[in-house]
Amino acid sequence: MKTLKPYHTPGIIEAGCDEAGRGCLAGPVFAAAVILPADFYHPLLNDSKQMTPRQRESLRPVIEKKALAWAVGTVSAEEIDRINILKASITAMHRALDQLKIRPETILVDGNRFYGYRDIPHICIVKGDSEFASIAAASVLAKTHRDEYMKKLALEYPQYGWEKNMAYPTREHRAAIRQYGITPYHRTSYKLLDD
Repeated sequence: MKTLKPYHTPGIIEAGCDEAGRGCLAGPVFAAAVILPADFYHPLLNDSKQMTPRQRESLRPVIEKKALAWAVGTVSAEEIDRINILKASITAMHRALDQLKIRPETILVDGNRFYGYRDIPHICIVKGDSEFASIAAASVLAKTHRDEYMKKLALEYPQYGWEKNMAYPTREHRAAIRQYGITPYHRTSYKLLDD
């Protein structure tokens, strides 16, 4: 596994941003913003998609404790339907940045699209979560916080299997939509059935 870079520019306070849940059929999109100390290192830290749920869960409290600042922002399914998922993902990142206790001097964003945040410069990095530690840490927090939320929603709507599929478009999830219809948490702007 390659070692993640600790920062983009030395001596600058950088916040890494990433989201989770863009491709899901239900539930909010979550985003996290994380400012790590320059010397932060953890052997498990990687793009959250490359980690097991257990690894992500074990890393979450480490990141939350060791980060200089971190926050999570969300945008609801209803809002996603109104503004579209790209705008919603970036809005969730802005909401996370709003909550940071330390003001970053640069924002490192996973992906290739972002809207300017205040007057802080940003750098978009495709596959940034497998490149920079702060973005990877943000991907872990966004994913674990969203998974935790979807498990709570699964108690309300157990028939969709959200505690396992996290509302991604699995065969099981689509079969449940076909059988039971949709919930208030489903994204109606998405193609919910595959036929």
